[in-house]
Amino acid sequence: MSEQQLFKVTIDNITIEVPAGTSILEAARKIGGEVAPPAMCFYSKLKGSGGKCRTCLVEVSKGSEKDPRPMPKLVASCRTTVMDGMEVKNITSPKVIDARAGVVEFLLLNHPLDCPICDQAGECHLQDLSYEHGKEGTRYEFQRRKFKKYDLGPYIQLHMTRCIMCFRCVYTADQLTENRVHGVLDRGDHAEIATFIEKSLDNDFIGNVIDVCPVGALTDKTFRFKNRVWFLKPMDAHRDCPKCSGKVTLWNRGEEVFRVTARKDEWGEVEDWICNECRFEKKHSSDWVIEGPREISRHSVISQGHYVHTVTPTETFKAVNDGRAPHLLLDIHTESDVNKPEIELSLINGPAHSNNFNSK
Repeated sequence: MSEQQLFKVTIDNITIEVPAGTSILEAARKIGGEVAPPAMCFYSKLKGSGGKCRTCLVEVSKGSEKDPRPMPKLVASCRTTVMDGMEVKNITSPKVIDARAGVVEFLLLNHPLDCPICDQAGECHLQDLSYEHGKEGTRYEFQRRKFKKYDLGPYIQLHMTRCIMCFRCVYTADQLTENRVHGVLDRGDHAEIATFIEKSLDNDFIGNVIDVCPVGALTDKTFRFKNRVWFLKPMDAHRDCPKCSGKVTLWNRGEEVFRVTARKDEWGEVEDWICNECRFEKKHSSDWVIEGPREISRHSVISQGHYVHTVTPTETFKAVNDGRAPHLLLDIHTESDVNKPEIELSLINGPAHSNNFNSK
């Protein structure tokens, strides 16, 4: 059996060898870090994905060893395969930086600024993209398009106003289910993701469209408005499931399980598809075998307050206080004349008021 042919490709002055047929984006992900272009529509586990959002545009300054001419225009790295000797510029190209800012501005034309009330806030790829590559303002002066919210079955709600038309959910339903009932309707500015004749999405694996959505267009109705992701602690867990792998991430606050999602890698892609039973119906810790905390990038807002694999700093108070420990236990009633020890604040109906402490 002949060995697989390897091509040398240089991305941002870093050279790597990859098999023939590898896309520029996949080669850049092998290097990692900022060298990897962002991607809003490409999904390595979905066939045919990519080429829609144009956020992964790169500059090819050298085509190959045989043909060193640069490509005349920026190319989508998710749909362009590497050639031997190819040289690519990502963050080192001013053209790419400017074009990416324009793409972000385009994606935000119709996307509402409702991050404070969106359940995707804190893990939204569009938030990260706009923060890293966007501009302060927009030149768009026309009315944004608006859609009504639709319930796509008992578990999923569609906010088409937030959709950026990445088509990930369509590919997921097409490749994971036998009968896809939703897709892209209409054309141009009127295009939208919708079901045919208001059907519901009730396949056993249709819940995965929530995980692949990079924005808050498809949300989990069992989790809506219940909590923020940065207040929750992600835990790896598994169970014996006859339908799927049963390997999930539980999002807990204390002992309460607020939601269940598939495990995702560093690029935000699902490691294993999970079924609706694991995702929506198993919301108790007793249903799962807890493996331990999920590793989250320390740059993510989700890791706030509960980093993984970190060491607590050494206490320095004693060193600057002549070896004396801090007085942490104080009786507030002995320190303050405001509150009265005979009044239980937890028993007051509503916020405490000065009338509660006035002696009559």
